[in-house]
Amino acid sequence: MGTSDRFVAYASAFEEAYATDNWAQLEPFFTENAVYESIAPAPFGGEYKGRTAIFTQFQNSANAFDRRFASRKLEILEGPVEKDGGVWIRCAIIYTLAGAPDCRIEAEERAMFTGDRISRLEDRITAAEIEKVGTYVAQHGAKFKPLK
Repeated sequence: MGTSDRFVAYASAFEEAYATDNWAQLEPFFTENAVYESIAPAPFGGEYKGRTAIFTQFQNSANAFDRRFASRKLEILEGPVEKDGGVWIRCAIIYTLAGAPDCRIEAEERAMFTGDRISRLEDRITAAEIEKVGTYVAQHGAKFKPLK
């Protein structure tokens, strides 16, 4: 299995982990000392080292943002392709909320592999995308589900 195929398997497992809130099922996809970096302005940016920290961040992020919407859908815009020493995709995440327009965030993700495991995962969200999210939250945040 090539790295692109392995990335697709990881992405599928991520969606399952999101649906079940069982982030430990991602363990076979990451090295023990993997690094996840969200390259974005606050509050979305940050760096997390080690599987436990990464999975905790995935869960915290899902609970603080994604799960506050009625639904979430991933749309692949480009890729996955092997690029810059890793597997790269450009995607959009579309969130729905009753009584509000969809919230759409475009991002790029790159996974670097050691063997068949991710050793570094990077998400990039531009300042313009974060500004759009901020405007959306200001206009429609009162309709969000309560924090878990």
